[in-house]
Amino acid sequence: MKWFAFLFLPLVLAKDLKGFNEIRRDVPLAVSCDVEACQLPDCRCSSTDIPGGLLPRDTPQFVTITFDDPVNPNNIEIYREILYNRKNSNGCPAGATFYVNHEWNDYRLVNELYNQQFEIALHTISHNNNASYWAGATYDIMEQELGHQRKQMAHFANIPYESLQGVRLPHLQMTGNSSFLVMADYGVVYDCSWPTMHFTNPGLWPYTLDYATTQECLIPPCPTASIPGTWVMPMVSWFYGGSCAMVDYCDNSPDVNDEEAWFRFIVKNFEIHYLGNRAPFGFFVHDTFLAANPAVKAALIRFMDLVNHMHDAFMVNSIDVINWVKNPISLQEYRNKGCNPWKQADCQYRICGPMDSEHNNVEYWMHICNVCPRIYPWLGNPLGI
Repeated sequence: MKWFAFLFLPLVLAKDLKGFNEIRRDVPLAVSCDVEACQLPDCRCSSTDIPGGLLPRDTPQFVTITFDDPVNPNNIEIYREILYNRKNSNGCPAGATFYVNHEWNDYRLVNELYNQQFEIALHTISHNNNASYWAGATYDIMEQELGHQRKQMAHFANIPYESLQGVRLPHLQMTGNSSFLVMADYGVVYDCSWPTMHFTNPGLWPYTLDYATTQECLIPPCPTASIPGTWVMPMVSWFYGGSCAMVDYCDNSPDVNDEEAWFRFIVKNFEIHYLGNRAPFGFFVHDTFLAANPAVKAALIRFMDLVNHMHDAFMVNSIDVINWVKNPISLQEYRNKGCNPWKQADCQYRICGPMDSEHNNVEYWMHICNVCPRIYPWLGNPLGI
C-alpha cells in the first residue's frame, strides 16, 4: 500500500484517532529544541547538520539497504544471492536491515540472517492491513504489537533480545505517540517509518524526540510528546519526476526492464547525499519487487558493488548509523576502528504444526529455533503458551 495514499488521513479518520493518546497522558508536549541542552550522545535536534560538526569530506557515507515483511524460503534465496559475503572497503561485513513481522515468518531463516551479521528489526506481530488500526492505535495496542514482538522474535529465532533495536511500522502509518512511548519503555532505540519529502537536499540526519521535530508529517498522526532518547531515522525520499520513500513505489521511476536506467536512477539519488551533507542513503524495498524485476535487482547489485569499493561509503545495518550519530568520528577514524563484534546464535531447529489459532481459526506451521508453542502465537499471547 502506498505511503502517500494516507496524506489526507486526518480528514477521513479523524473520528478514529481519538484513542491514540489515551495512555500516558502525563507525557509532556515537545517544545522547540534547545540546542545547548540537547547534546550527543543522548539527544539531537532534528537537523540537516552533520553530527559532530564534521565536514562532508570527513564524514562516512552510510548506505542502508532494508527489506520489510516475513522471511521465507523464497526470499531467502534473493538475500543469499545479493547480500551474503559482501564486505565494505574497510574489510568489515556489509550490512542490511530486515524489518520482520510475525505471521508466516520462518524464524529459522531469521536466525540465519542474524548469523550473517545483518540486523533484525521489528515490523509488528499482526501487520494489520487496515490503516485506521495503526492510526488510532493506543499504547496498549502498540505494546502488544511491538513490545511483545521483541520478546517473541528473540524467543523463536533464538537471537539476543538486545539486538532487536529498530522498528518500521506497517504501511509507514504513524501511530502518534503510542509506538514511540512503547519503544522508550521497552528499550527499542529507533524508528525508521517516517518519510520526508522536504528535507532531502540536504538530507535529514537521525534525531531524537526529546524536543519537537522540524520534520513534516506526511502520514499522520505523528508524535507530539517529548520522548527523551528515542531516535527517528528519517526515510529521505527519492526523486525522479516525483518522490517516493519505498523504492518499489516510485511511480515515475525508469522502466523496470531497463537495468542501465535503474542503475543511473539509484546512483543519481545516492549522489544527492554523497555530494551533499552525506545524510544516510536508504534503499528501502520489498523483496517481491526485486523478484519480479530482475533488471532492477541487477542494478541494485551493481550499485552495491560500487559502494563496496568506495573508500568513503559503507553498507551498514541501520542501528550502526544511530550508533555513529551518537558518537560521530571522522571517516579516517571510522575506517581504522575495526569491525563490530558479533556472537553467533545457535538454532535448535523445529517444525511445529499444524497449530490452531485463536484469532482467525487458521491452522499454521512454524519453523523455529526453540520449543514448539501450544497454539499459534498472536496478540495477547506472543509465545503461544
